[in-house]
Amino acid sequence: MPKINIIKRFFLVILGLFIMALGVALSVKANLGVSPISCIPYIYSLKFNLSIGELTILMNILFVIGQFLILRKKYTLLHLSQLLAITVFGFCIDFAMYLIAELNAPTYIWQVFWCLLSCVVIAFGIFLLVKANLTYLPGDGLAVVITDTYKKEFGKIKVGFDSSMVTIGIISSFILLHRLEGVREGTVVAALLVGSLVKFYNNKIHILDSWLGYEADAEILEKLPETSGDFRVITISREYGSCGHKIGQEIAKKLGIPFYDKELINITAEESGFTAEYIQENEQKLAGSLLEELYMQNYAYVKDEMPPSDVLFLVQSKIIRNISSKGPCVIVGRCANYILKDNPNCFNVFIHAGKEYRKSKIINEYGVDSVISNEEIEKLDRERANYCKKYTGENWKDSTNYHVAIDSSFYGSEQIADKLIELLPETVSQY
Repeated sequence: MPKINIIKRFFLVILGLFIMALGVALSVKANLGVSPISCIPYIYSLKFNLSIGELTILMNILFVIGQFLILRKKYTLLHLSQLLAITVFGFCIDFAMYLIAELNAPTYIWQVFWCLLSCVVIAFGIFLLVKANLTYLPGDGLAVVITDTYKKEFGKIKVGFDSSMVTIGIISSFILLHRLEGVREGTVVAALLVGSLVKFYNNKIHILDSWLGYEADAEILEKLPETSGDFRVITISREYGSCGHKIGQEIAKKLGIPFYDKELINITAEESGFTAEYIQENEQKLAGSLLEELYMQNYAYVKDEMPPSDVLFLVQSKIIRNISSKGPCVIVGRCANYILKDNPNCFNVFIHAGKEYRKSKIINEYGVDSVISNEEIEKLDRERANYCKKYTGENWKDSTNYHVAIDSSFYGSEQIADKLIELLPETVSQY
């Protein structure tokens, strides 16, 4: 790594730590509760003759010790560098508190303003720290160590870690102060908002990438193969229970070409390291709940971790493009129509049907024993729609994204397959 690059990264680390510290100080002044990671130092500073910065350093030293106890011989100087980062951060917090000592929040409106501003500022500091990619704060570092050592998902560990900090803060507040301090609506706002803001900055601010020379780093990323466009590929997007899988099978059988649906699960398992069971449980769907968003946004706090759903999408995108570049085929689901959008011979189909028809098919053909409700069907469709929106930015049911949309309740699967084959453009290359 070039010397000038290291200097720039160190500068970003120091700047990021100070900006984060300023955000923490603003949250204290707002008096609506501080962020989860700062609530314990804040509460203990109200009881003992120690500053928030000093207590932040002491608490994070415990996190560093925790990393050492987990890693043992695998502990490196890179992990130890977190001590320097947290020491600087602690002193910056106390300095920031001194700088804004005269700041007031006389009304609740002003409290809300300073609270929201603190989230914006903290998020920008984290963004700079992540861009520098030199070290973690010990709390995030401990979550990464637990993730890597015990093969857990970082998002879940981070949510659990932050929740533990808040729980300990609440218990400590009542034991030490006999009232609730440091954990209020501002704590919830920070937990929900900061990660989203870091992601926003990361998506919108790219000037630091060129300044730090990340273009060269990008070359090490494995590129997706280009689709040649010489082969016709039929993609099937479908509502749950609309028989899209069976229709795709019929098309492939009649044309004598490969068919990919469940087969992609085993291929993805081989290339990703995830188990086939995990992929089957988690692919092609996103709940879209508040908890899911909180879980996903935690990945914004570290540069070298990616949400499992993102990993699955990238791996399956590569697989789909590889498959389509080797010959004609039928591919069901997994946003294949979007992934292959640069293939002029890609023919995209959307299969849908009424709820009663789909419920009947689910019970009689999918092996579901109990009666499925309209709400359950809507939930499954919503998960697929959320998945499509996240990774393509498109409305899953927008007919303009497909060449043909057909109601499968009007015909049998074999009839629909025949009709779709008849509709295939004659201008593209033949099988």
